[in-house]
Amino acid sequence: MIKLEHISKWVTNGGTRVFLLKDVNLQIAEGEFVSIMGPSGSGKSTLLNVIGMLDDADEGKYEFLHEQVHGMKEKQRAQLYKQYIGFVFQAYHLIDELTVYENIETPLLYHDTKSAERKALVADMLDRFQIVGKKDLFPSQLSGGQQQLVGIARALISKPKLLLADEPTGNLNSKQGEEIMELFKKLNKEDGVTIVQVTHSEKNAAYGHRIINLLDGRIDHAH
Repeated sequence: MIKLEHISKWVTNGGTRVFLLKDVNLQIAEGEFVSIMGPSGSGKSTLLNVIGMLDDADEGKYEFLHEQVHGMKEKQRAQLYKQYIGFVFQAYHLIDELTVYENIETPLLYHDTKSAERKALVADMLDRFQIVGKKDLFPSQLSGGQQQLVGIARALISKPKLLLADEPTGNLNSKQGEEIMELFKKLNKEDGVTIVQVTHSEKNAAYGHRIINLLDGRIDHAH
């Protein structure tokens, strides 16, 4: 599903290249659940953003579902990720001025989904995540765990093939974190969603089928 070949990304600092990612080679098959670990500043989020097409690599090839992403214009890339990729962030990224219902509905507005179908899909998500009673509340009225559930519901509503999660339990207590990880496991197993998560927690990483360790922008094969 995902094939990265010799991916490098750098920033130039006073004429010197500082590598965020250095010669990363990685393949992820459809249906896998992969955890990316590494210390702060090791390039984990950068790698996730490159996979999610939010960020462009400076060098190397990226193939997603047999499409050459590295050769694409931004508009084509955006279309690809809107169609196939869902994002879950540590900071929830919910829109404060919108209710839970409206937040979950947002991606469907980009997809020109018809009103009746939108209603059915949102109702389904509210039901699935047991947040029906919260649908008219605003994010500030929810606990962190509930906000993260809304974030995940929003990420999943357009039925992505790939779910990318950046420290999804970073702001949650351990019980909430466990619930989120169990949910991911279920999505992966039952719905066949491919998941790539960035985490610094050994416990969360262990939910994945395999762990990729990053060190200074490189894949650390010593592990």
